[in-house]
Amino acid sequence: MITADILFSFLKKRKINFFTGVPDSVLKDTNKILKNYNNDKHVITHNEGGSIALGAGYFLKTKKIACVYFQNSGLGNAINPLISMAHKNIYSIPMLLLIGWRGAPKEKKDEPQHIHQGKITEKMLKLLEIDYCILENKKDLKKLEKIIIISKKKQKPVACLIKKNVLSFNKNIFYKKRDNKGLKRHDVINFIIDKKINNLKIFSTTGYTSRELYQLRKLKKDKTKDFYNVGAMGHTSMIALGYALKDKNKKVLCLDGDGSLIMHMGSLPVIGENTARNFKHIIFNNNQHESVGGQKTPIKSTNFKKLSLSCGYKKYFFAKTLKQFKSKYSFFLNSRGPSFFEVQILPGSVKNLTRPKEFLKIRKNF
Repeated sequence: MITADILFSFLKKRKINFFTGVPDSVLKDTNKILKNYNNDKHVITHNEGGSIALGAGYFLKTKKIACVYFQNSGLGNAINPLISMAHKNIYSIPMLLLIGWRGAPKEKKDEPQHIHQGKITEKMLKLLEIDYCILENKKDLKKLEKIIIISKKKQKPVACLIKKNVLSFNKNIFYKKRDNKGLKRHDVINFIIDKKINNLKIFSTTGYTSRELYQLRKLKKDKTKDFYNVGAMGHTSMIALGYALKDKNKKVLCLDGDGSLIMHMGSLPVIGENTARNFKHIIFNNNQHESVGGQKTPIKSTNFKKLSLSCGYKKYFFAKTLKQFKSKYSFFLNSRGPSFFEVQILPGSVKNLTRPKEFLKIRKNF
């Protein structure tokens, strides 16, 4: 194990002082340091590819290496700028990738969506011609130093893989507890379930949203079948749109999050352009990547009403209390879509939260 303080002190001595990325549960202990940095030293981006590009821009101005952090599932988003721009045969941009390694081989336990990604992570880095090391303890900092030297000397991206439970974690550090009287995501999901609308098909996004929907169905012994998008963060709305366009007799409800939505915000004009009347889009907005540590999402100044309507959505709804949501929910579902419902919520989840499993069975039943 190694503390985030030691890791950051090590990087600072190697003149790595700029950090950008997408929050990850494996790396969440780094937040206790990064949360104190201004945006000239730390920027949380919309997706991993954007982080690579931001790190490249930083280098072009400073000639210094940026540290780009994300989960190994985000390598897919990062590949394009890594290969077509930062690669040594193109613009030869050095940077350090700090990658949380979910599903690492020999890991005792991890979620099904991480297992295959974990198995092929090293192969992907080799295919991308990215030198890497694995950080498991303080002694491995020597390996990290070697690849940083390689990055500077050969002017190329390098990577450091970090497994679960390697960085120390203080569970009280990431976000302040808020008033428990405010609206929570599971309050809304609970109400949606209890309405029992027969022709409604629900698609839920990555993280707590899918887990809460799954658990509340089980607690209520409700056998309604939903689609839980446990991976592919940011793509739930497009999965839902694909279904909506081919089954116009059903109402299609996408339960999304602010972090998920901004990751691939380009989906909004696509949804608007295709004018699926049966498409209904709820965004749970708590301005956080809650399930991976409570890091802030960069949407504080985003006006979702103007955004959604300008992208072609026909209606916009807003609620910050359960009473408001209840009063508008039927109008929302029965409106001519695509319709957008922003629900402002506080952090907080169901106790002893479980996870969806048996994905092929879920798909077939759905």
